[in-house]
Amino acid sequence: MRTSLYSSYSDEHLVVLLRNNDEEAFEEIYHRYWDKLLAIGYNHARNKELAEEIVHDVLLSLWNRRHQMEIDRLAAWLATAVKFSVFKSLTRENRRKDLLQQHSPETPSAAFDEEIIQAKFLKEYVDGLVAGLPEQCRLVFVYSRDHQLSTKEIATTLNLSPKTVESHLTRALKTLRNLLGNYRFFTLVTVIIQIFLK
Repeated sequence: MRTSLYSSYSDEHLVVLLRNNDEEAFEEIYHRYWDKLLAIGYNHARNKELAEEIVHDVLLSLWNRRHQMEIDRLAAWLATAVKFSVFKSLTRENRRKDLLQQHSPETPSAAFDEEIIQAKFLKEYVDGLVAGLPEQCRLVFVYSRDHQLSTKEIATTLNLSPKTVESHLTRALKTLRNLLGNYRFFTLVTVIIQIFLK
């Protein structure tokens, strides 16, 4: 049962307790964010039952993967996870409807179009995750990915040591891979991660 003590804790404190298997911390997160996440899910899915199922699954995943997660901003992480799950669900449903209407196996061109849509969404999803990284870590990652700067060039630009730059890149990659790996999303994820995170 929740106590007033847990309701006074910050998200950061709750995440630390969650990693230490504190069920009351998870319960507080659940109650603190359920309504907000349900509103986000419904806003994107326009289906209350689907939104409820998705929010439940996202929160359950948070508990089940509590030891692997690296979460800097809990609210942003949860909101992104719900939006991502809605997208996956709607994509599956649209694909099912298309196949039923066509009464024929999916054509290669249709599969290719879907992969393009998925790749575009995944890039937007990764960009959203990057925005949630700590400021210096985010800048290092953006300079590396978007501007193709070397470790040495980033170090000079940001007035950091090359070792610090490498540390920020390692942290960014680990965080993004953990979050992306949480969803076992589309077969092309591995390829896209290699493209975006090199």
